[in-house]
Amino acid sequence: HVQLVESGGGSVQAGESLRLTCEISLYIYSSYCMGWFRQTPGKERAAVAAHYTGTATTYVADSVKGRFTISQDSNKRTLYLQMNSLKPEDTGMYSCVASAGSTGGYCGPDASLYKYSGRGTQVTVS
Repeated sequence: HVQLVESGGGSVQAGESLRLTCEISLYIYSSYCMGWFRQTPGKERAAVAAHYTGTATTYVADSVKGRFTISQDSNKRTLYLQMNSLKPEDTGMYSCVASAGSTGGYCGPDASLYKYSGRGTQVTVS
C-alpha cells in the first residue's frame, strides 16, 4: 500500500533552518496534490504548504509565507519543505500528506483532499 516517510526534523534554535523530506512509494497516480500538515499541542492540525504535481499550483499558509518553501523532485516521488527563519511557534509534528489521485488541479489546506499521511517528523524550535 501507499507509504509516505518523512525525515529531516530536529531541534533547532530560533532563526535557524531545517529541510524536511517526504518519500512516497507504491503510489500509482501521476497527478496529485502533496503537502505538509503541522500538529501543535493544543491546536488543530493545520496545513502548512501543498503543491500540485507538474504545475505551479502551490498553497502556503500565511503564518509561514516568506519563510517556508515547498518543492518536489522531478521524479514526483519526493517532496521537500525548506523551513528558514524558524520560530518557536513552528514547533510541532510535521506530516506529509497526499491525495488519492487528481484533485482537478486544486491543492489547498482542506484536510479532506488528502487520503494518505505519513507518521510525521518532529520539529522543535527554542
